[in-house]
Amino acid sequence: MTVGGCKPAPATLKIVIRKRFEWKLRDRSLNLGDRTLIAGVLNVTPDSFSDGGIYEDPDRAFARAIELEELGADIIDIGAESTRPGSARISEAEELRRLVPVLKRLKGKLTIPISVDTYKSGVAEKAMELEAQIINDPSGLTFDAELARKVSNGNAGLILNHMRGTPESWAKLPPLKDLIRTIRSELEASAHRATLAGLDRKRIVIDPGLGFGKRREQNSEILAQLGELARLEYPVMAGPSRKHFLAKESADGTEFATAAAVTAAVLNGAHVVRVHDVRAMRAVVEVADEILRADASNAFDKPDSNVSHGSLRRPS
Repeated sequence: MTVGGCKPAPATLKIVIRKRFEWKLRDRSLNLGDRTLIAGVLNVTPDSFSDGGIYEDPDRAFARAIELEELGADIIDIGAESTRPGSARISEAEELRRLVPVLKRLKGKLTIPISVDTYKSGVAEKAMELEAQIINDPSGLTFDAELARKVSNGNAGLILNHMRGTPESWAKLPPLKDLIRTIRSELEASAHRATLAGLDRKRIVIDPGLGFGKRREQNSEILAQLGELARLEYPVMAGPSRKHFLAKESADGTEFATAAAVTAAVLNGAHVVRVHDVRAMRAVVEVADEILRADASNAFDKPDSNVSHGSLRRPS
């Protein structure tokens, strides 16, 4: 078939081959890249957009963490301060009041690592004392310059999330120009600050920060171009779960939208996905991983295929 008298260019296969990483934590390492790991969200807040108030009680939070592990989570990501759009910041004392009882209850009770979602160095330090293995900084080291040094001293893993402005200001921010290049450049700067503070680069994971100061339509662009972050040579986490840009009229509709976004993240190179519904998203991730492996294997048998950044080893 010709179009305008010319034959269209043959389609080429673009496939993201995830590079394999060893993510060094405090007393263990996680292998990233062979399959997608799942970080199960546990918010111990009264005001988080999806599950605020449900697990505010330490006993319920403890039971939920145990359940998340049983459902197949590879990491439990605990947050004690909401970063939903428009949310206000809370004091370190209040964050610790919510977080510490839960960490004390969970100490020694899980076989998977605990991640604590905080940008405060004091909270991070206390969390690591209570055996948190990972600190997930939603600000990408832009709020508290001491955080990276504390994480380095605690030999923990660090997730650097890209954020623009603050949750209070997101509604007023204009669209981010040169979207992926800007996110990549700013995450590279955050990672550089972390290594200057003494943190081993093998302890760092980067996250493009879906919804964190980006306009609704730009989040889909981030997912579509997630593979561009592989150039930084760090593992990538993505957290599309139940974000506002996926919101539908019903809870089921939003969960199906989340499943589509999680699939896109995996196929575009995410090593870890952060989700609320571990049971449902585990099935989604398993299928997406199978597709990724099949596509990657096929790419090696097609000399004209377009293999993007990442490991060029044939997947097993």
